[in-house]
Order: sequence, then C-alpha cells, then structure tokens
Amino acid sequence: MCLRCERSNQDRESSADRWTSTGAETSDVNNPQLDPGDIAALFDRARLRMARELRGLTQVQLAREVGSVAAASISQFENGHTKPATSTLLRLAVALRVPPSFFAAPVRPPAKDQVNGFFRSLRSTSPRDRQQALAYVHLARELALELEKHVALPDLNLPRVPIEEDHPLQHADIEQAAAQVRAHWNVPHGPVQDVVRLLEMNGIIVVRFRVSIEKVDAFCVDFPDRPVVALGADKGLRDRSRFDGAHELGHLVLHGVTGKIGDKVTENQAHAFAAAFLMPADDIKSELPERLDWPAFLRLKAKWHVSLAALLVRAKTLGVMSEHTYAQGWKALSVRGWRKVEPGPLGNPEAPVLLQRALELMETTGVSFDDFINRSGLPEADVRTLLSRDISERPRVEF
Repeated sequence: MCLRCERSNQDRESSADRWTSTGAETSDVNNPQLDPGDIAALFDRARLRMARELRGLTQVQLAREVGSVAAASISQFENGHTKPATSTLLRLAVALRVPPSFFAAPVRPPAKDQVNGFFRSLRSTSPRDRQQALAYVHLARELALELEKHVALPDLNLPRVPIEEDHPLQHADIEQAAAQVRAHWNVPHGPVQDVVRLLEMNGIIVVRFRVSIEKVDAFCVDFPDRPVVALGADKGLRDRSRFDGAHELGHLVLHGVTGKIGDKVTENQAHAFAAAFLMPADDIKSELPERLDWPAFLRLKAKWHVSLAALLVRAKTLGVMSEHTYAQGWKALSVRGWRKVEPGPLGNPEAPVLLQRALELMETTGVSFDDFINRSGLPEADVRTLLSRDISERPRVEF
C-alpha cells in the first residue's frame, strides 16, 4: 500500500484569491473603512450561519434576539434567497456579538458548504452541539487563512491512503499506513515526542477550546487547504489527549472527506491507527508484558506517554497478551476506577502553539493584534478563545 501526499505550495491560489462560493460580490474587505452599506452589499450568508452557530442559537432564537425579524427571514438570509437591509445587518451583529464587517464576504476560496467533522459518536452529541463545535473550527480555519496574508504557515504535508471501495482497510493496512506516516514525517523510532507539535509542523491546525459542550470529544474537519483538529480543553490528561490527536490524524490519513461520519468501523480504524502511530509494533512489542504486571505497565506509560488502557489493548492486538489475561486486566481497570482516573499522571496536555506564534510573528512586521482584528473582521472574543492557552505546558528552566 502506498500513501499519496497532499502538499500545499507557493503556486496554488492563496487565501487572498478571487472568489466565494456563496455568490456574494467581493472587494477589499480587509479595508476597515467599509461602511455598513458596503458590508450589506457584500453580505456572505455563510458568515451569518457561522455566527449564529457560534452562539448556539436556532434561527427562531436569533430572530427573537434581534427583534422585528422573523425566523423565516433568517432562513432566507442563510439560504441566499435575499440579503438583510443595512439596519437589520447591524442588529444581527449586535445580537451575535460580532463586528458588522464579519458579514462581508472574504476574498478567498471558501470552505465547501458541506464539510463535516469526524465526531466520535453522533448519538452522544446533539446536532446543535456539533454545529457549535463545527462553527468554532470553521472560525479557526478563517483565522489561519487571515494570518497567512501576513506570515507563512508550514505547508500542508499530509500523506493519504488512497481509498479503494472494493478493498476495505484491513488491520495490516492501518499498521502500514501509520508506519509510513511516521517515516514520511521523519519521526524517529520510539515514542512520539509531541503529537500536537508534529501535526502543526506539517501544516495541520490544532486548537483547544471550551465552548460549554460537555459531550463533544475531540474531532477534526478535513478542509482541503487547512485541516483542523479540535481537542477538548477539558480533558486534562496528557496520555489520552495525545491519543485523541493521533486518532484524528488517523481520520485525516485514512478517511479524508469520504469517510462515514460517526461510523463505528471508521472510528475503530482511527483508534487502530492511533495505537500503531504512537506505539509501533516493531518498537514496543518486545517491551509489553504477557501478564498483568502493573508496575511494568506504569513504566511503559511513563516512557510512551500513552494510557494504561491503550497499552493493554496494544498488548492484546499484537498477540503478546492472551484474551483471558486481557479481559482480567480490563476488569481490573474498571474495579479500581482506573478507566476514569489512572495512576501515574503525566502532566498537562500538549499545547498548540502555531496560531499564537503566527500572531506574534505578524506583530514583528508592524501589524498589531488590534489592527489584525480590524482588518479581518473576525470576532475578537472568539479569536482570543481559540488562542487561549489556559492549559499551559510546563515552564522550561532557562540558563
């Protein structure tokens, strides 16, 4: 099996190029001097929907917030059947807590209208929760593309497994794909030092955020220009968060835009990829114990920065541990409460740095954060939420 690599390059149409899919007129909407009438003329229906979903509102609820606007009118605005009057647009901006210029069509190729996210379970998350989480990820992509007008982000360097409908992925295919990605990214033998940093170095946007969505776990959206991996900020476990990142990488490599959303087989394949990516068989098999030696498992947890549960599953998958011993181990994890809180905490989760460092680099060119917000029209509070590093890495001692 061969991987196909998607690379961005300097010759492709940049984020400042020509058109939008919404049919809106485009202009130099980076000009902060656009007046409300100009913004109304450049109205982008996708931005209205994004702002509404960022706030977790239905069309009916937004109509109530705005006042004197019917839910049917909101629907027409979002479907592109009509545009709001200037006075209505200003009321929408107030109700949705975004600058009016946010509604102006951006001058670049937009995301496809139907770009879905890979969510762990569709049954455990409501459509509204998924929509709000997806809106934040769309905003993260918008932020990255706006930043690329000022600084160069790492090129997208994402290997893919060619999809063959008549050849379903087998376990060996997934193991090979994980090994090939590691080789393509020049990951040395042994543990991956920093999963989040590795994704960012290869052009994948990673964000952590809190949006009061308790049931939405990590997920990813495979935008063609900048895939985004969203990691929940409330999962303060380094080992499980690393596995989440590798799991979402598995979706991007194995499934791309064609995978089934929330499908059990797809999720199991991403899990298998994460295990193989973080714990390559050739590197870890000889280290795994055949019996339930918990001190040995704890030492492996400290070395590989994966959970006891992941190590237990890997031992069974690689044939090191018998089904009977594995079942006993899984039962022990449950009885001791280790499936929720394991012994041997590894510290804070890995922190994304790409967007924050891009902003800092942009400021060295003379463009301040305030200037950037004014030019981009992005909602400042939400941008700060995306950039928030409330989960901080351990401070490094400098000499």
